[in-house]
Amino acid sequence: MPETSSATRSHDDTPESVEELESTAAIARDLIRFDTTNYGEGRSNGEADAAAYVSAYLERLGLEPQTFEAAPGRASVIARVVGRDSSKPALVLHGHLDVVPADPENWTVDPFAGVIKDGMLWGRGAVDMKDMDAMILGALDDILSAGGKPERDTIVAFFADEENGGVYGAHWLVDNHPELFAGAGEAISEVGGYSTMVGDQRAYLLQTGEKALMWIKLIARGPAAHGSRLVGQNAVTRVAEAVAAIGRLEWPIRLTDTTEQLLAEVARILDVEPTDLGPDGLALATGSASGFIQATLRTTSNPTMLSAGYKHNVIPDRAEAAIDIRTLPGDEEQVLAVIREVIGDDIEIVVTHRDIGLENPFSGALVERVAALIAEHDPEAVVLPYLLSGGTDNKALSKLGIRGYGFAPLRLPAELDFPAMFHGVDERVPLDALVFGRAVLRDLLLSY
Repeated sequence: MPETSSATRSHDDTPESVEELESTAAIARDLIRFDTTNYGEGRSNGEADAAAYVSAYLERLGLEPQTFEAAPGRASVIARVVGRDSSKPALVLHGHLDVVPADPENWTVDPFAGVIKDGMLWGRGAVDMKDMDAMILGALDDILSAGGKPERDTIVAFFADEENGGVYGAHWLVDNHPELFAGAGEAISEVGGYSTMVGDQRAYLLQTGEKALMWIKLIARGPAAHGSRLVGQNAVTRVAEAVAAIGRLEWPIRLTDTTEQLLAEVARILDVEPTDLGPDGLALATGSASGFIQATLRTTSNPTMLSAGYKHNVIPDRAEAAIDIRTLPGDEEQVLAVIREVIGDDIEIVVTHRDIGLENPFSGALVERVAALIAEHDPEAVVLPYLLSGGTDNKALSKLGIRGYGFAPLRLPAELDFPAMFHGVDERVPLDALVFGRAVLRDLLLSY
């Protein structure tokens, strides 16, 4: 097994030292200690150091990884693992190396120290998604170090820039190097495969689809003036009114095929009629997973950033706001029209990033294999489909006809609010869940 990098040993370790950690947790901790913060709009600390670590690990497993930089420091790593049966369509197994910002003042631990406490690994990226990156490397290590091969060719990818929509990562590689993914039919990545409780039943949520993504900027303009003057067309006031109107929008429920299947299964498990609880009630019955699931029943439009002004006594001539819109697949234009109607014609709308929604069937050989493996590793559990309220790099791969699923298998304690860990404070993952996920991924690669 590749050794833990010496750079990570400079941190003070708990009594559960690097040497005593199960290797998946050690890899994940190493990766967390690379600050790969992505601030968006091209501003980033970069993924180069983490990419070099991943590349070196893959090389020690006998692979020939390639590193691609879409911009200086924005590094992605790709390697192809030859399978026992290369006549089968290849599988893309991918993660991303970047993370969203973390303010240390809000955390109880250093978000980039990879702290081990309370049986968990803490740090930015612990669930999004350096845990999965580590499970991928660990699963490959188990197979290749034993002289084995995956069942089919496996294209392993560690992308840059996922937290900014993959502009310098997956989308760039798909557009500029599609040959890297030649022969691939399906992909597996993040934000699926984790467990939740539905009543007394443990269920693993296989992510079969994703909402569409639109990031828009609102721009209000007005006259610049002294802060003491009476100004009716204050740009700050006008953008604030637009933000408030959007933030208070209540979008109607619309069920897709995926959410209809999920809610029907939840009703069956709870032994109730779907109409007894309604869509929101059934979503809430999925325990902590409801933090993701409720948002998949409707469009969401959340104000996330405001920018205006430069001096307390100056009325600025421009004010801006960022809105994160996630629509159900196919609803993008209709939602934009509603936004326009709500804010009026005098506020400019700029679409800064846009990506498609996905919805794949909860059927087929891969889904059946996932369900069978969960039954082997956790016999009392069931597997359910769900639509992701966010997005992954599967959007980019879909342009090549690759069908993507979210399956980062983690058996979690019922009391852990897992969705709250994503982009949240004190992000953490149980150590035993990493061991579980590595084993399931290993068996998936060996048998599918």
